[in-house]
Amino acid sequence: MTSLRQGVEKEKIDERYSRQILFRGIGAEGQRRLVAGRIAIVGCGATGSALASLLARAGVGALRIIDRDYVELSNLQRQSLFDEKDAAESLPKAIAAARKIAAFNSEIVVEARVEDVVPGNIKVLLEGMDVIIDGTDNFETRYLVNDFAVEASLPWIYSAAVGSYGVTLNVLPGKTACLACIFPDTPRGMVETCETSGILNTAVNMVASVAATEAVKLLVGGEALGKLRKTLWSFDVWTNEQAEIAAGKPRAGCRACGERDFVHLAGEGRPHITMCGRNSVQIHERARPIDFAEMQRRLETLGVVRHNEFVLKFWREPYEMTLFPDGRAIIKGTTDTGVARSLYARYVGS
Repeated sequence: MTSLRQGVEKEKIDERYSRQILFRGIGAEGQRRLVAGRIAIVGCGATGSALASLLARAGVGALRIIDRDYVELSNLQRQSLFDEKDAAESLPKAIAAARKIAAFNSEIVVEARVEDVVPGNIKVLLEGMDVIIDGTDNFETRYLVNDFAVEASLPWIYSAAVGSYGVTLNVLPGKTACLACIFPDTPRGMVETCETSGILNTAVNMVASVAATEAVKLLVGGEALGKLRKTLWSFDVWTNEQAEIAAGKPRAGCRACGERDFVHLAGEGRPHITMCGRNSVQIHERARPIDFAEMQRRLETLGVVRHNEFVLKFWREPYEMTLFPDGRAIIKGTTDTGVARSLYARYVGS
């Protein structure tokens, strides 16, 4: 019976991924490695959702999708796994992504984690993975992922897109440059964001395609074959300009991979974060369970409120608060962390 089941499963794999198996770089053995692979995608916005779709369709057997945010109408221009119903229901992006993937590939395991990656939970969120891929929107989280990956000797892929520009870097701890080798400090001065410069969905899909391909190479053994790119690669889809920076070796004296000083991993978390692309502040609470039904009763005389099993939304002009079951909140309508904290204390508790 076991051999019969295995034969049926092999036949299904061969059929679903037949065109990919024909590709010489993957083949039948490579596909088996993909099916056995485990990838964490940190952030499921524009780049992250494209990555999740590509890797799920390629047959990566287990995906852990980690995202702190929910779907909005403005996301749909570039975040390819979501639809208008997801936005209307304010579904957490990780949940919406897992549901969409299940509809086109029910053979793989997708684990949705509606959380923000911080020093206190990063080990639990990323342990057991073969590869980590960046789908975030801020360097603070990227430096944290870099610290974790370097300490754990776990490969990860940096990827970002803004305007018409995309950039990506493979990090193989101990072998290539890490993110801190290339960017010793957080970029200063005027930094483009989706809010200030907009974003083209074509730039998102290009950088996601490149990063997903590198992840596939890692899982099928591309590193041993010398196929992995060892540069920081960037491309502008509007101007057609591209550039590469050598990243084949760690930088001497690098804080992270040289001195092994993991300052971001040792941090105490981030109490307030201004979100990319919105006039919003995120409030972190340390595991403060919220009873949505009780909270709705408390708030419904003060403004408009509704909830599902994943989020509670509360509107009191000019602010909008999205509350998650663990007590975390996103307050829209301000970038002042003091105002956001005051609103949280007033309506949720201090």
